[in-house]
Amino acid sequence: MADTHIRPATPADLEPMVALIGELFTLEADFAANPDAQRSGLRLLFEQPDSHLWVAAQGNAIVGLCTLQTLISTAEGGPVGFVEDVIVTGKVRGQGIGRRLLTAVQEWADANGLKRLQLLADRNNHPAIGFYKALGWEETQLIGLRRLPPE
Repeated sequence: MADTHIRPATPADLEPMVALIGELFTLEADFAANPDAQRSGLRLLFEQPDSHLWVAAQGNAIVGLCTLQTLISTAEGGPVGFVEDVIVTGKVRGQGIGRRLLTAVQEWADANGLKRLQLLADRNNHPAIGFYKALGWEETQLIGLRRLPPE
């Protein structure tokens, strides 16, 4: 296994990050890859002070990604983090890279006083759900709902 470094993402990582999100969306029923939309979304995240992005790099290759957006929770009475875009490319999955990405996110959240982290996972992505549970994430009684604007 090549040496893997977890580090904050930079705009120079944009195109590999777009490709990783495209790979992620092959695993999620609710979303489809749209490189222009993913590129736009990532650019916006880079501009937001309450957004943080990490990548897993092996040499010059970006092999993993995780993003976090800070929100205010009235339930918690303070800042919480919404974790999104957790993906490790298939060819290196199972090597502990996802664990290291989420550890970096959790350490940042703890150091910055976030009261809770939350994420959504595709209900049929059993490997991902098992991965999150093994890291101490718990299912809640909440269900995800969304509303798309009219076309």
